[in-house]
Amino acid sequence: MGSASSQSSRGARTPLSPRLAIQLAAPHTWPAAIMPVLVAASCALAVTGYLDTAMTWLLLLICILMQSSVNTFNDYFDFVKGTDTADDNVEASDSVLVYNDVNPKSALVLAIGFLVIAFALGIYVIMQAGFIPLVIALVGAVIVVAYSGGKTPISYLPIGEAVSGLVMGGLIPLACYHVLSGSFTFLALLWALPTIVGVGLIMMTNNTCDIEKDLAAQRRTLPCLLRRDKARKLYHGLMATWVLAIAIIIAIWFPRGVVVLPFLVLASYPLIMGLWKNPLAPATRIGAMGQICALNVALGALYAAALLV
Repeated sequence: MGSASSQSSRGARTPLSPRLAIQLAAPHTWPAAIMPVLVAASCALAVTGYLDTAMTWLLLLICILMQSSVNTFNDYFDFVKGTDTADDNVEASDSVLVYNDVNPKSALVLAIGFLVIAFALGIYVIMQAGFIPLVIALVGAVIVVAYSGGKTPISYLPIGEAVSGLVMGGLIPLACYHVLSGSFTFLALLWALPTIVGVGLIMMTNNTCDIEKDLAAQRRTLPCLLRRDKARKLYHGLMATWVLAIAIIIAIWFPRGVVVLPFLVLASYPLIMGLWKNPLAPATRIGAMGQICALNVALGALYAAALLV
């Protein structure tokens, strides 16, 4: 083990293989991109009665590429700043630059590549749906870079959870709903409230487990400011808000979907209780991240099912 600076002084190293590139893309975090698209597609189908499946798959691919870009940028900047080490209670596959002798510049090129491909694919979407998705995508791209890069990255501030939730969980459904339904409405942003909370909680899970590490790195994330006890209380409140938001949205705008809510509660209850009892400490970080991603899948899929009834 060694610091980022000492490792980077060794010159040319192992090429970035496809396996390592996939690990940098972090597929286990892709629910943060998949669920918002799924919810947007379900809303569009529920409202219009029609869904362009080819366009839906294209939007899904674009969002996965953007999520992969975020993950790779984050790993790159954390590594070169010396924030990530082998002592951070992460799996080897979740910290590629720490555990593999790879040139970090390769990761930077990969992150940019993910973003460029996403925008290249987005050209077709813009040709079909107009410039509203482009404006939303540009906002998202700026935030993607600002999230991990720059002198004061967003990930170092107490707004990281809100920004990641709003961009991935809010702007993605807003843009996708416009593309798939042919109409723009901020009501789609309201319908995306559950995914905003769910994606934000993925980041909050990571940050609460990493409080000690982040304090040492002079990060001022929300959990760092609150400390663990208060952060967990807020975390629990947001989990309750997540489920309550789904129930209220379904009851008001998609009332036929109420029949799905009991199944939603039954399916998500074990995951919710597991997270409720998790201390969100460094030693339980790996388990907590698995639990919050699984909960995003469970609640997202059943929310979409309720929308479709």
